[in-house]
Amino acid sequence: MKLRLSLIPAMISAALALAASAGAAPFFFTTGTPDGQLGALSRSESPGKVETETADDFVLTETTVINGATITGLIKLDQSAPSASIGNVEVEVYRVFAADSDTGRTSGPPTFSTSQVLTRVNSPSDVEIDAATRDGSVGTLSFSASSLNARFTVANTVLNGINPKPSKTGGEGPVSGEVVQIAITFTKPILLPAGRYFFRPEVLVNGGDFLYLSAPKPIVSPGTPLANDLQAWIRNSRLAPDWLRIGTDIVVPQPPLPPTFNMTFSLAGNTLPEVGTPGEPSCHGETISALASQFGGIAAAASTLGFSSVNALQDFFKEFCKP
Repeated sequence: MKLRLSLIPAMISAALALAASAGAAPFFFTTGTPDGQLGALSRSESPGKVETETADDFVLTETTVINGATITGLIKLDQSAPSASIGNVEVEVYRVFAADSDTGRTSGPPTFSTSQVLTRVNSPSDVEIDAATRDGSVGTLSFSASSLNARFTVANTVLNGINPKPSKTGGEGPVSGEVVQIAITFTKPILLPAGRYFFRPEVLVNGGDFLYLSAPKPIVSPGTPLANDLQAWIRNSRLAPDWLRIGTDIVVPQPPLPPTFNMTFSLAGNTLPEVGTPGEPSCHGETISALASQFGGIAAAASTLGFSSVNALQDFFKEFCKP
């Protein structure tokens, strides 16, 4: 069963409207709509529950400010809970291994194997990009949830069976619950240079868990085509800093190839092709000049990019330009 998401066309329309009004270069990426095949646990640590992270990749072709995102998942109620509520959302961004990683733990190319996992090739890094972390509990993002389906069953799940090698469990079977889409606004936008990254959201659910829903792989309409699309990875705090491939390492292989998964998310923002070079004395001046030119004034740039004020934008890019 495939769900149709009403917010994705709205986000595209909003991005195009901003581009028309401000002369901006919009960025929008989406993996499309859930395919009903898999729900992967993605939750913050809370009493009696370990942190579990699910991440999927995206690509930026130019330096980009990201000011919004959506994620889609299924709310699984705790066994004794009559209802559930979303308490917090946190987002992290990872580079591709072996960046930001202890490569001394690996056996080296081509598999980058460790004592816990078969491979780290094309996995997220050991640790996140600190400057790109956003957390509702500290005010660097805001979020709202919309119900898409009050009762939905996902065909398979990965919840607790996230184990060192051998890791295959076949998954933990179908789960039913309410499907929600969470719209996220980064009150402090995320700035990233061109490259491939992994997007990792975590959701704290009071009285339940958030199961991040899979999307088709390869990406199909209304998703954004992605060359060399990597599969989704998962880890919990017991496996960290390593990661497992959800399909290839955990779910039982299906002939002729094991299943692979994307996760259902979207990102929106603007490209900034003429920003200065961090560490160069001219970086801040070049960047502000480029923004003013691109968006028709620095106030328009602050508004379009999601900053609360011109001062907030100035401070943000001063930090960006530091060596």
